[in-house]
Amino acid sequence: MKLVICEKNISARRIAYILSNGKTKSIRLGKTPVYEFTQGGESWKVIGLKGHIMNLDFPVGFNQWNKIPPRELINIDPVKKVSEKSIANALKTLVDKKPFLIVATDFDREGELIGVEVIDLLKSYNRGINQVKRARFSAITSYEIRNAFAALTEVDFNLSSAGETRQIIDLIWGAVLTRFISLTSHRLGKDFLSIGRVQSPTLALLVKREREIKSFISKPFWKIIATLKKTRSFEASHKTGVFWDEKQVNEVFNRVKDAKLARIVKVDKKMLRETPPPPFNTTGFLEAASHLGISAARAMSIAEELYMYGLISYPRTDNTVYPSSLNIKGILEKLSRSRFSKEANMVLNNGRRTPVRGRKKATDHPPIHPVDVPGGRKLSNDQTRVYELICRRFLATLAKDAVSERVEVIIDISGEEFKAEGYKVVEPNWKDIYIYFKEKRKSLPELVMGEQVDVTNVSLKEDQTKPPARYTQGSLIAKMEQLGLGTKSTRHEIINKLYQRKYITLSPLKPTPTAFAVIDALGDCDVVKPRMTAKLERDMDAIAEGKKTLEETVQESREMLFRVMEELEKDKEKIRTSIRNAQREQNLVGKCPVCGRDMVIRKSKKGKRFVGCTGYPSCNNTYSLPQEGSIIFTGKVCSKCGAPIVKVKRKGKRAWELCLNSECTAKKPFKKQ
Repeated sequence: MKLVICEKNISARRIAYILSNGKTKSIRLGKTPVYEFTQGGESWKVIGLKGHIMNLDFPVGFNQWNKIPPRELINIDPVKKVSEKSIANALKTLVDKKPFLIVATDFDREGELIGVEVIDLLKSYNRGINQVKRARFSAITSYEIRNAFAALTEVDFNLSSAGETRQIIDLIWGAVLTRFISLTSHRLGKDFLSIGRVQSPTLALLVKREREIKSFISKPFWKIIATLKKTRSFEASHKTGVFWDEKQVNEVFNRVKDAKLARIVKVDKKMLRETPPPPFNTTGFLEAASHLGISAARAMSIAEELYMYGLISYPRTDNTVYPSSLNIKGILEKLSRSRFSKEANMVLNNGRRTPVRGRKKATDHPPIHPVDVPGGRKLSNDQTRVYELICRRFLATLAKDAVSERVEVIIDISGEEFKAEGYKVVEPNWKDIYIYFKEKRKSLPELVMGEQVDVTNVSLKEDQTKPPARYTQGSLIAKMEQLGLGTKSTRHEIINKLYQRKYITLSPLKPTPTAFAVIDALGDCDVVKPRMTAKLERDMDAIAEGKKTLEETVQESREMLFRVMEELEKDKEKIRTSIRNAQREQNLVGKCPVCGRDMVIRKSKKGKRFVGCTGYPSCNNTYSLPQEGSIIFTGKVCSKCGAPIVKVKRKGKRAWELCLNSECTAKKPFKKQ
């Protein structure tokens, strides 16, 4: 018998269907579906897991936060326990007859580790298992799956070891630092403070950016803009661009403000070739999806669904170069029979000779690309948007360069030089396919050197310098990649975890008072510095390549953590005070309309949250709160009753503003935002 281990039930069902030519049947072992068929006289069984079915944790007795000092956990070896007992029991039933085992989990560190965990578990059930192979594929299509099972390879134990190293290090660092900071600040139970090896330097980036925004001092500047006309109006700016001196700009403005004619001094035209964007790797895809208003976690979840449906390739990849083995023409022919027929035929009939290449080349998986069309499968609105984004990006990378014309014109107005720039697309090519770039540049009318044009207006515009922009989820993921924080598979999860821990808001991506307090508490220790985390990432790459071992890397990380704890333990009182003050600020929802004191979010003895006045017991004014969702301070008060207005944000729903006073005559949710 051949036993195939897949990462999830949906992939198991699809792989069994492909391998059996649609002749599989489903049985249940307990609650777990198993797909079986016969091929060449041999019995096949295919089972799907739920990702990891083994959980890494500290041994019994080391999970009592108040009894075990955090530092003592550093040298404790974690143990693995079965977390999905129903699946484990089904596997135990299936290995009675020493099956030929085929690992068909996703081919990356995490997938390889999941496979190796199951191999070890099955061998503990039946020591006679010795035939184990690996099926590697990048898309769940008939072509890829059949090829993978026709050319089985060996399990990559170096790759799984790299994944396990990350598991161990993240558990130890997370447990030690989380327990220390939570115990120090007396934040236990549901209110514990989470700290992690990648989470903390990522949060530090957001705190640093927010401090830059808060400390930014705007400076005034001026621009002189002339509106000119020849067949149609266009604008030109003074050659200085930005004036920082008000006296200087007024002198220049006074010389040109009454001008009626301008002379064209120089016309410089250039034809440009604009290369299409590179193929999607995970970071590029998540960044593009964020511009469509789809969060990184949501975009990744949708991409995984599309992969399981057999519509796109594996979405976790660093690669931006299509391998020569990729059947590009076959994919284009499929797309030519879909809603992308116009674009696909454009590429088939008049595409570029070789696809665009990005900077990163890897050998595990190709860039993200479509592999099939939905056919009769109905996709949700968001699934359709993500699938279209991936299809259009793929098609654009195969289309010809766009050709555009850039015009730079020098104009004399009353002896002062002005400059106008024009842009127009001559041959759109890939720009007709990848429709997500919004062109802000405008074309100019046909201008000839030496001619005069009318001046219809000259204006002096004052503005202020702007603080740096907050990160978007896409730009933060790109920054994390640049600094070596996390991996293609975990970066979006880190952002989501920061939000769940109430360290950040998502719209905008902004740290909360508790985030500032935690980062300040960690001070200058290594845990908030990207270089330490980036070094561990390089170490894990070395493990995957067989150049380093799990044991030496884990030991090095333990030594780092001891040094971090020495620094933190010196400042326990400062950490406690800082976090308590921050929590009070974060729980603030406004002023009490009865006595004018602060009102804060509190919990009743039954664990229900409510808003109470800090003037208690002299003032016992309270308001009830929704028990689900995030409560965000708006700084607004109700015009009817004077009670604070808060914003309520529930998962999967749009935020709305709410007057806290249930007796208010205007007691209706404000307009959704």
